[in-house]
Amino acid sequence: MAMIVDAGSNPFELGVVTELFGLRRPELDRPWYDFTLCAPGGRAVMHEEFFTMSGVPDLDAADRADTVIVPNRPDPGADPAPAVLAAVRRAADRGARLVGLCTGAFVLAAAGVLDGRRATAHWRWAEAFRARFPDVRLEPDVLFVDDGDVLTSAGSAAALDLCLHVVRRDHGAEIANAVSRRLVFAGHRDGGQRQFVERALPDVPDASLAPVLAWARERLDRPLTVAGLAARAAVSPATLHRRFRAELGTTPLAWLTAERVALACRLIERGEPGLDAVARASGLGTSANLRVQMRRHTGLAPSAYRDRYARAEPGAPAAPRGRPA
Repeated sequence: MAMIVDAGSNPFELGVVTELFGLRRPELDRPWYDFTLCAPGGRAVMHEEFFTMSGVPDLDAADRADTVIVPNRPDPGADPAPAVLAAVRRAADRGARLVGLCTGAFVLAAAGVLDGRRATAHWRWAEAFRARFPDVRLEPDVLFVDDGDVLTSAGSAAALDLCLHVVRRDHGAEIANAVSRRLVFAGHRDGGQRQFVERALPDVPDASLAPVLAWARERLDRPLTVAGLAARAAVSPATLHRRFRAELGTTPLAWLTAERVALACRLIERGEPGLDAVARASGLGTSANLRVQMRRHTGLAPSAYRDRYARAEPGAPAAPRGRPA
């Protein structure tokens, strides 16, 4: 995995990527990413000249990577360096996975690799992006878009969401959850950028949902209703809906389903062989509903998810764990 850093890149995304993919994680007891930074000429002056990064490989390091993370631009109207665009095009031509964080979508689009494809970018730059790249199917209301071998995220903090999604895709939900706990960051945030568009704050902020969420997570295998959650939170169902929308950007039922799918994924990864048992233990009810919800949330059927992420029995060959990084 290689991250290209260009003149004017923001340090935040650099830090996110280095933390997620560059640091060794011996507590996970598995090989991690072979990660490197690279820059044109091995040197890049960061945004606002805050510091200069030097002593890193030239762009030819990106030519050897299975995943290439492109630079973001504080001024998305500025043209990326020709050498950077050429490196991105070479990566696309040989089938590497491409990742654009925040305004990195502008770099991918300028390289011509997003035409006809789905992508997202920071809500502040959505109209400018559409005007400049009308052939890209921009989805401005989400935190990130996974379009197979090209992935893009919204604003800076959404880089964490997308990078954790990459870990989840490569290593499974349980490993991604372990990394998110280490970061003290939500492993999956529902909702989208509409949560963050500038708007007036309410006069009295809603109380935190944390207690009722923790209570529900301990009972996912049991019948849970919006009325029951509201009673636990000592509010009306209508107020509960408002709080979920304000704090999580989703509905109580959508949150419950996502939590149950995440639990089902962990059970499969840990080796639970029966789909009916997984469906019951996760609260999804039936194996038919388990299949529907897992396809919707992970893009994989339960059997395919097991083949990719389940732990092998002692002495058995390890299951494949996604595309190499």
